Parts: sequence; structure tokens; C-alpha cells
Amino acid sequence: MQILDYISNEIMILLVAAMPLIELKGAIPIGVSQGISPLHATILGWIGSMIPVPFLLILLKPIFTKMKKHPYWRKLVDWITKRTLRKTGKVHKYKSLGLLLFVAVPLPTTGVWTGSIAASLFNIPFKNAFFAIFLGNTIAAMIIMTLSHVAVSL
Repeated sequence: MQILDYISNEIMILLVAAMPLIELKGAIPIGVSQGISPLHATILGWIGSMIPVPFLLILLKPIFTKMKKHPYWRKLVDWITKRTLRKTGKVHKYKSLGLLLFVAVPLPTTGVWTGSIAASLFNIPFKNAFFAIFLGNTIAAMIIMTLSHVAVSL
């Protein structure tokens, strides 16, 4: 039974990390609080948070375009767009570098989901956006791992 508990904790970290808003910023501390080493929790959190990125980068624009055709969904798309544009001015100005720095800062609403939305809105090419998000997410993961390790060590 102990092995099943451990595997389910790992799957939980992957799933939490893939969720918008929570992402690896929440998944890593949750994993560490479950007794998983900070490094292991970080690897799982990083993998989980990167899973949605290619899908978001490829599918967001066509999905938003279709959703805007319906009045109910148009309001949601407009709200998401306005919220993202408010938070991502530097991404627009500095493109890939701005995207990398935006994702690297481990604060609420600065992760891969908002970064992917911004990349789509600002027409950053897939390869550039994915690489910037990849690096930014790696930096954020290292910061959260360090903070989690320090918290456990206290």
C-alpha cells in the first residue's frame, strides 16, 4: 500500500502542476509537504507544468477565435485577454526575453499558462515561445525548490 501512496503523490504533483494558477509554484511545496524530496518534487512539478504548454501555444488562438463567435464565450475570452494584456506589458515589449522573465518570476499569475496566453496574443513564434517558457519555468522551478528546501530545513 505504501508504494501506491507514493505513486499517487507523484501523480498528484504532476496534475497540480498542470493546473492554471497553481502550477509548479504550488505543486513543489505540496510534494515536499508529502515527504517527497525537493529535487524529486521539482522534477515532477516542472514536467507537469510543461505538459500543457505545447497544446496551449498551438490551440489557444484558434479556440479563442471560435469562442469569440458566441456572445457568452466572447465575454470570457475578452476578460482573459484584458487580464493577460494588463500583466504582460514587458512580454509585448521584449518578446521572447520578456516572456522568459515573466514566467521565471514565481508569483501568482506569472506562470506557463499566462505566459502561453501572452505568447499567443503577441504572436510570438512557437519555437521562440516554447524555449522562453521552458527556460523561464526552469528558473521558477529552481527558485521554488530552493525555497522549499530552506523551509524543510528550518
